[in-house]
Amino acid sequence: MNCIVRLRQSLDVALETRSLRLLTDALAGLAEAFTGLPDFKAAVPGETRMAEVLTEAAERLGDNFPYFHPLYAGQMLKPPHPVARAAYALAMWVNPNNHALDGGRASSAMEKDAVAEIAAMFGWENHLGHLTSGGTMANLEALWVAGQLHPGKKILASEQSHYTHERISGVLKLPFEKAPVDGVGRMNVQALEALIARGDVGCVVATLGTTGVGAIDPLPEILALRAKYGFRVHVDSAYGGYFTLAGNLAPQGRAAFDRIGEVDSIVIDPHKHGLQPYGCGCVLFRDPAAGALYRHDSPYTYFSSKELHLGEISLECSRAGASAVALWATQRLLPLVRGGEFAAGLEASRRAALEMARRLEADPRFVVPFPPELDIVVWAPRAGSEMSQRIFDQAALLNLHLALIQLPVSFFGGRLETEEEFVLCLRSVLMKPEHEHWLDAIFERLDRIL
Repeated sequence: MNCIVRLRQSLDVALETRSLRLLTDALAGLAEAFTGLPDFKAAVPGETRMAEVLTEAAERLGDNFPYFHPLYAGQMLKPPHPVARAAYALAMWVNPNNHALDGGRASSAMEKDAVAEIAAMFGWENHLGHLTSGGTMANLEALWVAGQLHPGKKILASEQSHYTHERISGVLKLPFEKAPVDGVGRMNVQALEALIARGDVGCVVATLGTTGVGAIDPLPEILALRAKYGFRVHVDSAYGGYFTLAGNLAPQGRAAFDRIGEVDSIVIDPHKHGLQPYGCGCVLFRDPAAGALYRHDSPYTYFSSKELHLGEISLECSRAGASAVALWATQRLLPLVRGGEFAAGLEASRRAALEMARRLEADPRFVVPFPPELDIVVWAPRAGSEMSQRIFDQAALLNLHLALIQLPVSFFGGRLETEEEFVLCLRSVLMKPEHEHWLDAIFERLDRIL
């Protein structure tokens, strides 16, 4: 009983529960759609022990960092919007499968609508796209298409790109190479051209922005190289893509996002800044003709309709229709437009990152290698790696949760008191709009540690 009381107190303090009442009302409305069916009693194995098991599950889930709280300023973990949680749960009473219309008729239509709105955010009306289980699968599909169109040719990504690009290339049996980055973590254009000039590159992956430091690769310059050498350009914006809506980007970042509609494919993760539960990624192709590469026959799933089944343009088979319902509901509530309520949340996160970097730069104990381009702040104590680890460990004891990342010392321009080639740095992803108002609490804890 005590654990139940503690759970209720925790919910009152930190976890939003008002949407549960809205979910109950929505479930009643969903039930009305099926009132013409004969009554039956669903078999629920273990029904009498459900409360016991759920209580135990709640206790086990307590062994997590408080990802939902502003004092969690570590990895890319953003709470889903309450409407996304409720819509996902609502869909689970039907449990649709968006592989084929036979298994997810309504949720497939909602997926097409939601994906079309994401594509429109990048200026694409005619496109091919669908949701995936996450950014890794979405990037795999984009690079698979690149490999089909340029068989045997190399995939190039920056040294700061996500590690999955190299893994994916290995799975696809495509050669892979990393391009050097400049002093702020962006792909080095001169080094990139030297690699491309050899004539064996089929696709360049431009990252907007990188998951390590939030760097935005110089897309306008990469597109200029494409015009000269003729390769595909894929944008991995799994983390940063929604920032195209933000009105407070620096000029270099704004210039990159303004050209994103010219690339061949885009990946974005709604389960990062899109306020969705895991896992929800999205892959988009500018040319709908890419769908011909997916063509296949299924002996049993494509007979209920002559309309396009999402499974016909996807490498994945079964996919959660609930993800599409949650995304559709969120975008219905918060449209993906500049100047809107959704965009305001992104702008608040970026303001928080800029202010945090400013305060750290003004503190002689810390060094910030470069200003944040989105909402990731990276910094290091002047004393180097050992002090970073100490701060990380001590901060957690004060319920301030940071992250660690290893970066080249060259990023810091000789301002660190270390002879290491790579230095362990502190890193914060300020994904929550509330972070803007919690910086005083964060710095108060850092001061106590030091």
